Amino acid sequence: MSSTARAPTTRATAIGTVAVALWSSLAVLTVLAGAIPPLQTVAMTFAIGGLVGVIARRAAGRRDPLVVPPGAWVLSVAGLFGYHALYFAAFALAPAVEVNLVNYLWPLLIVLLAGLVGGQRLGARHIAGACLGLAGSALAIGAGAGFAAEHLAGYLCALAAAFTWAIYSVLNRRFGAVPSDAVAGFCLATAALAVPAHLLFETSVMPDARGFALILAMGLGPVGLAFYAWDHGTKHGDLRLLGVLSYLTPVLSTLWLVLAGRAPFGITLALACTLVTVGAVLASRGRS
Repeated sequence: MSSTARAPTTRATAIGTVAVALWSSLAVLTVLAGAIPPLQTVAMTFAIGGLVGVIARRAAGRRDPLVVPPGAWVLSVAGLFGYHALYFAAFALAPAVEVNLVNYLWPLLIVLLAGLVGGQRLGARHIAGACLGLAGSALAIGAGAGFAAEHLAGYLCALAAAFTWAIYSVLNRRFGAVPSDAVAGFCLATAALAVPAHLLFETSVMPDARGFALILAMGLGPVGLAFYAWDHGTKHGDLRLLGVLSYLTPVLSTLWLVLAGRAPFGITLALACTLVTVGAVLASRGRS
């Protein structure tokens, strides 16, 4: 492929990587926001992310109605809401360390599925890079994981969440003609589904001014712009490289917690950063 033909793919991959960077801030923002129930957080942040998309589209003067195929609606809402519902259910049923370790199989699954059903040639360097990223992710998340039979339901939810996000990310490429503006509708639908789920399983908490500010930050960043960027990246970028680069999320997330004084920095985290970086470089070899 010539450098001219490769340029749009490289640009789309870079845009998708913006989502990875933004998602890394979600953990520290959630910690700082305090005890706001997970499904309530999903409802509030996805509503903000959806409304921002609608406002941005209007501000850009694009008032023509979006034509979104039913398949795109089903895939995107199932991906966004299904992943988060399974993810939070996993945390309710199993310890956080084990849940995160299982959940972060999704970048590796994206790399593998990109080769199986995503129409992209899978090379040894992509698999090796993903494996290095998985090792770095495991180090960054933390040691001391001990999988116990009584938490099997939680582990299965985490595994289902990983597959849900990977399948959504790869199959999303089939709707490349649908503009990323449509993500606004997907976010609003996800928020609408989260409201009854929250009312059914959780007790509402009224955030204070600081909590509202942090919820707004989440809705604008890791639960707003990030999904528009990921949508564009998965539709037009290099899925294999995006999968490997996604392992930056848990590493950068831990670094954010270090900067916020909520986690220590040590040799393990430094090694995790090294493994993920080497994996990303390895997977990107041969690209301009």
